[in-house]
Amino acid sequence: MSKYVKNIYSILSTPKFNLTMSTLEQRCVNTIRTLSMDAVQRANSGHPGMPMGMADVAFVLWTEFLKHNPVNPKWTNRDRFILSAGHGSMLLYSLLHLTGYDLPLDEIKNFRQWGSKTPGHPEYGLTPGVETTTGPLGQGFATGIGMAIAEKHLAAKVNTSDKKIIDHTIFAIVSDGDVMEGVSQEAASIAGHQQLGNIVYLYDDNNITIDGSTDLAFTENVRARFEAYGWHTLEVDGHDRVAIRKAITQGVAEKNKPTLIACKSHIGYGSPNKQDTSSAHGSPLGPDEIRKTKEFYGVDPDKEFHIEDDVLAFFRKEVDKGAKLEGDWNDTVAEFKKTNPDHYHTLGASTSGKVSIDFDALVETFPENPKGIATRKASGMVLDAIAANIPGIMGGSADLGGSNLTEFKGHTPFTPEDRAGNYMHYGVREHAMGSIMNGMSLHGSVRPFGGTFLVFADYCKPAIRLSALMHQPVVYVFTHDSIGLGEDGPTHQPIEQLASLRSIPNLIVMRPADANETAAAWKFAFSQNSSPVALILTRQNLPEVARTSENDASLTAKGAYIFKDSANGKPDVIFLATGSEVAIAHEAWKKLTQKGVSARVVSMPSWELFRQQDMSYKEAVLPAAVTNRVAIEAASPLGWHEWTGLDGKVIALNHFGESAPFEKLYEEFRLTSDALVKAAGY
Repeated sequence: MSKYVKNIYSILSTPKFNLTMSTLEQRCVNTIRTLSMDAVQRANSGHPGMPMGMADVAFVLWTEFLKHNPVNPKWTNRDRFILSAGHGSMLLYSLLHLTGYDLPLDEIKNFRQWGSKTPGHPEYGLTPGVETTTGPLGQGFATGIGMAIAEKHLAAKVNTSDKKIIDHTIFAIVSDGDVMEGVSQEAASIAGHQQLGNIVYLYDDNNITIDGSTDLAFTENVRARFEAYGWHTLEVDGHDRVAIRKAITQGVAEKNKPTLIACKSHIGYGSPNKQDTSSAHGSPLGPDEIRKTKEFYGVDPDKEFHIEDDVLAFFRKEVDKGAKLEGDWNDTVAEFKKTNPDHYHTLGASTSGKVSIDFDALVETFPENPKGIATRKASGMVLDAIAANIPGIMGGSADLGGSNLTEFKGHTPFTPEDRAGNYMHYGVREHAMGSIMNGMSLHGSVRPFGGTFLVFADYCKPAIRLSALMHQPVVYVFTHDSIGLGEDGPTHQPIEQLASLRSIPNLIVMRPADANETAAAWKFAFSQNSSPVALILTRQNLPEVARTSENDASLTAKGAYIFKDSANGKPDVIFLATGSEVAIAHEAWKKLTQKGVSARVVSMPSWELFRQQDMSYKEAVLPAAVTNRVAIEAASPLGWHEWTGLDGKVIALNHFGESAPFEKLYEEFRLTSDALVKAAGY
């Protein structure tokens, strides 16, 4: 027996712990550990150390504090639990199986295998009880802040002085890696500023990352940093369940500050040769080490995935507890419906998951206007018309509300003094904004949108990717979409961002050509619940054309449509464009039409939506026989040959911009109607 194991036995025998390895409670904790060890070993892949180290903390939280119903993981007033340290996913899967969620033991045995509900990192929508997709460190941490904001917001709109219909806490287990990541620091600052006392984060302070000791790169005082953010911080021995209970109790009781509890833990707890080492972080322990560790726990080393009957019975008490919690809540809500029908209606409307408005009645068609308006301004006008009619709406911007025009008419800021406020001032924190909006959406009571400049989409790209992966209908408002922003110069002029966003699966990118397309894009964004939408909007004015049944802006929802056509409907050349370049293509169409050339302009606000159309519609818009096609876009040409074909031409930008008035830039970079006509061969 190693010196370490002897020391542990000595510690466990002290009065401080007042427990032995044979107590039911200890056997429950050890079962979490052994299930995690066995699953990682069978998969020959995974991270056993964190589940072993945080089993004590997780046990106390899940069996004594977490308000949840394993039979109904979507109960509205449940507490949310986030495993931000997603690499330790077997900790969560063990808890879900043991407490009675629909996650059979066979799924634990199939950890990280094809088709299982136990993937390498927790994935929202796949595994019952998983509240958000985690994996990229910091994302779960920041997403939880969004959930906490949503809870406060809904509670302020629904609760009365004598009835707290909405009253839950956001719990998370976060790691050293989580608190290192920049996004968590942005989000933590917001949480402290907003005084979100409904957050209790349990920090797995084990001083180990993949490369080794955190001392290699991370020696700051984490508690002091979080206290500076405005958090309530505590520190406990992560293996002293008495102290853990006390700390969580204090965290839940703190209503004016978010709480961070630093749990001093041992990664790979109980492993004679791998505890407190980086090898316990990302690799199986190995059969021999598992035997030795199980012997230390007092578990039969020859039994794999073993759960004793009394251990399972103890955990499964959560099923009856959860049913009673939700049943009592449902009774309270039923009475609330009678006494507070307006508040009850708000609860239902906010949590329905749908936006139920008569969009066309609220938003007027924009008339023909050669001077036009910027699509960012059109977007603001649409929001002014519809926002007040959407119960769960939450707007916001990363310190650019006046430029993004996201500050809709009648909005009120969300603040500690006004939790019913429906607009978030995120400050200059694009990444946290994206992650927080994901949390709001996942909470199920908020329909969020947030704005920044398109060039800064790179700062929130990881959050956008997770929006798409989780099928969350978050709306990203990206303005100042091209060299058309002019004098700010190349640092602010996006070139590659459109191509980058278009490469994300399940993200709908929409770059409208005018005000009417902008309105149609907003209508689409709020009409569906399965994809995030990125609205790409101009700073400069764009002309508004007359609309008929042939070029009705409602066709925006199809992704592409015939904006202008030849008289005979049989074009010899097709111009393809998005956004501000549709007007340039229209000018080229006029020039060719005057020459007697049959030309067509296709507006393509969304490649993704056009791909979804049937072949007959695609053929009607882009006839295969017409190979003379020219696309124009003030951005990277990457991807355009999907639509032009190899014989087509693309007028775009393979270089960065310059600082100058936008009219000069378009001229110098040959983004002109004359260039289109020449490229078409006329």
